[in-house]
Amino acid sequence: MASSPPHNFSWVEPGKLAGLAMPRMPCEYRYLLDNGIKHLVCLCERKPPNHDSCPQLQLHHIKIVDFTPPSPSQIDQFLSIVEEANSKGEGVAVHCMHGHGRTGTMLACYLVKKRKISGIDAINEIRRIRHGSIETHEQEKAVVQFHQRTK
Repeated sequence: MASSPPHNFSWVEPGKLAGLAMPRMPCEYRYLLDNGIKHLVCLCERKPPNHDSCPQLQLHHIKIVDFTPPSPSQIDQFLSIVEEANSKGEGVAVHCMHGHGRTGTMLACYLVKKRKISGIDAINEIRRIRHGSIETHEQEKAVVQFHQRTK
């Protein structure tokens, strides 16, 4: 079966963590698997369509209402999924609807933790890699507060 990259797919840390818009087609799930991604974190209220077409891809569901920031416990849950998968050499992809707001917020928190950088630096870096990321002031605040919490 052919694979094609999902919309707005990009690596934040190659082989470890990527962001994307909601995958819909079996060929997009196949692309994730072909690129070493074994875990898909869905931040939408509903699970993505056809996700059962790739049983080897483990779906993690963290429900966050659109345009709202993740809670501190949701951020921790996401980061522990990434940490555990990466420790086994497995990649993780995270998505919301378009891969901007909720996805960007989680990716920025990952950079804060991984690179020990400030919330503002992490937000700027994610926006550089993924245009349109982190859409609301509340989402920005969640990243900054995560940084303060992890100092």
